[in-house]
Amino acid sequence: MKLHPQCQKVLDAAAKTGSVFDAEDPAEARRRYDAGTKVFAPKTPELLSVEDRELPGPGDRPRVRLYAPRIAAEGRKLPALIYFHGGGWVFGNLDTHDAICRILADRAGCRVVSVDYRLAPEHKFPAGFYDCTQATRWVAANAASLGIDAGRIAVGGDSAGGNLAAAVSIAARDSTGPAISFQLLIYPGTDMAAETESKRLFAKGYLLTAEAMNRSRSHYLNNADDAHDWRASPLRAASHANLPPAFVVTAEFDPLRDEGKAYADALAAAGVPVTYKCYPGMLHGFARMGALVDMADDALSDAAKALKAAWR
Repeated sequence: MKLHPQCQKVLDAAAKTGSVFDAEDPAEARRRYDAGTKVFAPKTPELLSVEDRELPGPGDRPRVRLYAPRIAAEGRKLPALIYFHGGGWVFGNLDTHDAICRILADRAGCRVVSVDYRLAPEHKFPAGFYDCTQATRWVAANAASLGIDAGRIAVGGDSAGGNLAAAVSIAARDSTGPAISFQLLIYPGTDMAAETESKRLFAKGYLLTAEAMNRSRSHYLNNADDAHDWRASPLRAASHANLPPAFVVTAEFDPLRDEGKAYADALAAAGVPVTYKCYPGMLHGFARMGALVDMADDALSDAAKALKAAWR
């Protein structure tokens, strides 16, 4: 397959203005990512409500954004997706993934809880992981007051967020919960120590580069040993049995493609129901580029369908 012409236009524009993945300074990367959101984000549907909250309690607590679809006006408890944004554990926030969350809330007919976890390098591994597990437990514990069906709580995310969603699912399985009904993993990083064919093929020239991945890893991890910790590399967990069913999305021209496929294969081998789809001609990050890349809308529609099917 060839790179999709719409993705080629994204690459051409990035070459002129500077890609977020080329920025060595985290502050500059964040500025570029925020600016890109204004270009990439598609129009979004009308929802019943959108509300920001600070989680209660002492110490560092993540902010969350709560999305309620119009169907919530009927007053019944709805399923929920807890969403962790991408950005290499270094950039991204509630606003950069606002459009994705609005679209999924509307199309899946669910509440969405977007988590603003702490970022590296100010907050190293496993700070972000702890924030995501904490937020997941808070949602489950407060499901009734949030209008959520506690038996239908999914986790999901893109890129670094997909990594965190996979790790949260493993942590929930191996501790006292909460029960996770589904995983939505959009081009997730699953093994920081892996050397894959897709990393070799797409090391340069396809937006996300090998250099950028190495930089994110050095910002996020404390040392090389952290890359072998399943909380950073969920593919390295001792077992993938008894994890929630999953929909795993990858992009054809993405260095992380093979990691996503390997994780889908590991889930399937462990007896976990999993659907895997690689979107042809696409780059890493395409799901948030709906204003420029038509297949982003297809991927989010597929994700919403997978969520609705899991919650029947």
